[in-house]
Formats: sequence, C-alpha cells, structure tokens
Amino acid sequence: MSLLGKKALDVAANLGRRRFLNSAAALGAVTVGLAACKENTQGSAASAPAAAPAPAASPKTAPKTEITAAPETRGFVGGAGSTEIHPGQLDTHYGVWSGGHTGDARILGIPSGRELHRIPGCCPDPMVGWGWTNESKAVMGTKPDGTLEFTTGDTHHIHCSYKDGIYDGKYAWVNDKLNARLVRIRMDYMVTDKILKLPHVQGFHGIFPDKRDPVDPNINYTTRVFCGQEFHVPLEKIDAKTVNDDANYGCVFTCVDAEKMEVKWQARIDGNCDLVATSFDGKLAGTNQYNTENGVTYPDMMSAEVDACLIFNVARIEQAIKDGKFTHLGNNKIPVVDCRLDANKDPKTALAVRVPVPKNPHGVNATPDGKYFVCSGKLSPTCTVIELQKVLDWFDGNLDDIAKAVVAEVEVGLGPLHTTFDGRGNAYTTLFLDSQVCKWNIDKAIKKYAGDKSVNPIIDKIDVMYQPGHINATHAETIEADGVWMGVGNKFSKDRFLPIGPLHPENDQLLDITGERMVLVHDTPVRGEPHDFVIFKREWLNPKQVYDMDDFPLAVHSAEEAGVTRNGNKVTVRIVAFAPAYEPNVFNVKVGDEVTIILTNIDRVEDLTHGFGLPDYNIQFLVNPQETKSVTFKADKPGVFWYYCTNFCHALHLEMRGRMIVEP
Repeated sequence: MSLLGKKALDVAANLGRRRFLNSAAALGAVTVGLAACKENTQGSAASAPAAAPAPAASPKTAPKTEITAAPETRGFVGGAGSTEIHPGQLDTHYGVWSGGHTGDARILGIPSGRELHRIPGCCPDPMVGWGWTNESKAVMGTKPDGTLEFTTGDTHHIHCSYKDGIYDGKYAWVNDKLNARLVRIRMDYMVTDKILKLPHVQGFHGIFPDKRDPVDPNINYTTRVFCGQEFHVPLEKIDAKTVNDDANYGCVFTCVDAEKMEVKWQARIDGNCDLVATSFDGKLAGTNQYNTENGVTYPDMMSAEVDACLIFNVARIEQAIKDGKFTHLGNNKIPVVDCRLDANKDPKTALAVRVPVPKNPHGVNATPDGKYFVCSGKLSPTCTVIELQKVLDWFDGNLDDIAKAVVAEVEVGLGPLHTTFDGRGNAYTTLFLDSQVCKWNIDKAIKKYAGDKSVNPIIDKIDVMYQPGHINATHAETIEADGVWMGVGNKFSKDRFLPIGPLHPENDQLLDITGERMVLVHDTPVRGEPHDFVIFKREWLNPKQVYDMDDFPLAVHSAEEAGVTRNGNKVTVRIVAFAPAYEPNVFNVKVGDEVTIILTNIDRVEDLTHGFGLPDYNIQFLVNPQETKSVTFKADKPGVFWYYCTNFCHALHLEMRGRMIVEP
C-alpha cells in the first residue's frame, strides 16, 4: 500500500465520518500537489518550486474562533423570520439562480427555496418548446440546414442589470462556459431574448455587468457586460504552426454592449480569468486570475507562487479605441487592445494593472460600499482586500507600487472560494475544504494588516453541508445590502437527503445572518450543477402576467384572421387558441409540403396557458396569454394527426384538439 493510501486509512480510523470528509479533501489537495511536483520535473518549469497545497491550520496561523460542531445545536437566534411560507402567502425575496448543465436559469422564492420557474436559454426545453419554435431557434442560432448550432450548455454565473446601484429588473445575464455564449434574459417576461457567441473564447467563465458609465455621470445604469476567458487558445490565424506552438496561445477579456448584445471590444491578457467584478463608479472592471505563468499544461500553470487580480481602466481603454490604438484578431472588426503585463508598465498610459494576490485565487467580489474588491485564496487560507481608490491612484501616478493597493490579507480557513457581504461591514467567505462559512469584519482585517495585532477580524464560523462554493446574501452586490438572508451553494449533499442512486443532488442552504452568529435554517436539494445566484426583495421586480400582443409581428388577432394559405409547396397555417378550442380545428396539407404553423393565444386571462402538441412530428410548445409562436416542418408522412392542447386550461381541456390531414 502506498504511503498516501495508508495515511488515508489512518485518517479514517481516527476521525468521525464528517471530519473524515473534510480531511480527505485536504489530503486530496496534498496528493495533487505531489503529483504536480513529480510531473513537473520533466517540464519547462522543472526548477520552479512545487505547487504549494493549502496550508493546514495551526495554533500559530488559524484564527482563534469558536467553531460549532453542528449548526443544529445552535438554535434559532437570528431575526430574519421563518422560512415557512404558508398557503396563500408569497415569498419575500426572489432568487435568480444559474442552472448548470441544463443550460437554463432558475427562479426561486426565498426564503422557502421553492423553485418557481426555469428559463431555458442554452439548451432545448420540451416543456415550453424552446429549441423547436422558430422564435427560439432564431435566438439560439442554427446551422444552414435549420438545426440548432448547439443543444448543450453549462450556465455558471448570473447577474442582473443595475440602475442607481440596485437591480432595475430589466435584464439578467448568464454565461455558458461550454460554448462561450452570453445569454440575456428579459426579466419582465422572464424569457431569454438574446444569445451572443463570443469570438476567440473557450472556457467562458466569469461575467459581471457594469453599474454606471465610467465617464458620463448621467448614465447611472448598466451599459456593458464584462466577460472573462479561462482557457488559452491560439488567437492568431490558426494553422499547423499556431495550433502546435504554445507561445501563440492566449486569452481575451471581452466587453459586451448590454443593450445591443454585441462585442464592444476585447483585451489581450496574461493568465486565466476566473470571476469578474465591477466598481460602483463604473471606472474599473476586474478579474481574479490564476495561471499568470501563461502555461498550457498543469505543471506550467502551478509554478508561480503569486497570481493576480487584473483590473482594467475602462474609460482609458475606450479612449484608446477612439484614438485608434487597437488591432484585430482574425477576420472580425472587433477592436482589440493589449492589456498584457509587458505593455502596461507605465501607470500613466496603462490600460490595466495586475494586483498581486496569493496563488490560484478563486472569486472576486465588490463590497457594497464601493471601496474594495475581495479576492479569495483557494490555495491560500486568506482573503485579499484591494482598495479601489489606491488602484485609481496608481493609474494617476500617485501610488508608486500597486502592491500597496492590498490593504488586508485575512486568514479565514482552508479553501476560501467566494465572498458576500451584509452591508454592515462584514464579509462571509465559503471555505471549501473546511465545509464552512467564515464571517469576518473588513475594517478589523485592514487594521490587523496595518499592524494592530490586538484585533481579531474573525467573528463566526458555521458548518455547511458539504464543500460550499458560491455564496450570496440579500442585495449583497448592490448599495442596499441588508444582511437578512444568505444562500450557500454546496457542491455535495452526501447524506442530507433520501438516497436516489449514484447521482446525488446538490444542496443549496439558507442562513439567517441578521444576528452576530450565522444560523442555518433551510436545506434545498437541487439538480446539478448550478453555480452563482443573486437574491433580492420582491419589490424590485414586477414581471408581467400577460404578454402584449403587439410585441409579436406574426400574431393572429382573432378567429377571423385564422386560416390556411398556400404558396407553391409552402403552407402557412394561422391558428388561434382560446379555451377550450382552436380555430381552425382542421386543415389539409400534402406530403412534401413545408408547413409553418403560427399559433396565438388570444385569451387575456392570467395563468391561462395553452399548449400545442402534434404527434409523430416532434412538435410541442406553449403559448401564454396573448403570446405568439411558430414552428416550421416538412409534412413527410401521410395520415391524420390530432393536434391537442398540452397544458391544462379549462374543464373541457381534454376536448381541445384539431386535425392535420396530410394527403398522399
């Protein structure tokens, strides 16, 4: 048996199951570090130090904070109120969640955790017909033969549009890491309305919208979405040389016009982007970075002991573009500026600056007071606090060393990933290896870093189940963070729910953070793998309950407008649905015809949705009140095909049907 295998058995023999899970995770980090060290002896970075695993907590370095063994023993000591929402009552908050491998976004009620809606975007959804209707295909993108360009997706990070520093209820954006797409959701109808494929990007990870214009104070709302890239790819013309030459690999940071959903500009950068944050004044956008070595293999990525938070001067970049100081990549006309380290050493002309942070940071978040970015360590037990005014001072030539923008490095625990805030000066960071959340005070962390050893910034720690990733509190990414509820997304649930076979759900947990100590109040099993989310009070969003028919150019306004028209072998069938009937309820086509069905729900009653299912033709979609959708297909088999309402709408719902007769 190997030394590591014996060590694992020793750990298992001496620890309970829960402590073993955490220790096994830490041991895995050590194993990875050793493997990297061994592999690296043959690589180009053979002389570099081996990758350092996350250091174990010790009496000398670990924050001296009482840690409760099980959150259930605390009792309910907070003041947020009950998580139980009684029949007839509404949740107090909306939760907007990424969907993960289902490629969608999810709307939850908070604090109940009830899933209210799924918004398809990247992947087909047979319930509503997303990916089958002509309208959804136009948004998703199709190949020349009319089939979808992509039928898979992996949505990670979701964020909403701003006005005056809070969410305005207009849009939400979520990234598709798998296929480098940015998905925009209209929050008034809660539907996807635009999808943009980013050029030159693979591994599209972090996103964040801006909160106001960097120059014009009158533009106090979101106009840009910033997008990071995680995987290095050849950025020049791809040929046999560039594909096989690692030196030609690189990443770009992308700025998207929020309204037009078009790329405004891209910046060539060193390193891999993780997440993205923006300042409240609109002047800065940042991304925490690992692999500042620009490696393309694992050992090469782990050779440096320090990585960075790369911060962009947005106004300066856009002025450079106006001045013609840009290039292009490939055949497109997108302006590309150079934000690599070697081209940005002079503060007075630099477009971006690299703030040093510990190795392999994971997560960057802006504090609600607008003063700081906080980067988590992942391979360091610390969170780094960066003062944004000092970053601006560096750009102005008033700070001689950008490292002085770091005003705190607080030790929070093992495997810090993401941070949120309560608006009372406190931060909350997930500790992946410890399976905990750490609450710490920002001002105290700054004082301790400045030399006041009497200050302890750590306020509280609580166990969560298990291995937490993303975290967000109510309004935490706005100027009105209120510190009421906090969601924690756990990557593993293990024994928290009934067993359902090998594929376990993940576990979203809700905590009350109104008191000095955090209180775990709710578990919600979720289908994997969601990532980020935002939570805000319901008053900030007023979705429409009935569509405006004027928004649909193809709308069939009445039964008198319904009917069949033919142009050669192209047949258009205009149908209206009104409970419990279709008009027309029969139409004839011929084998070989290209048939387009346009269906309008002319009912005006809230919650009166109709469906349209056509057997043997793989067609099913929904139309909500006053909504219009269409499908196009080839009538390739003769017979009688009953179309019917697939969504319960009326006492005579079962009788709501019609016939498509396909003549030989």
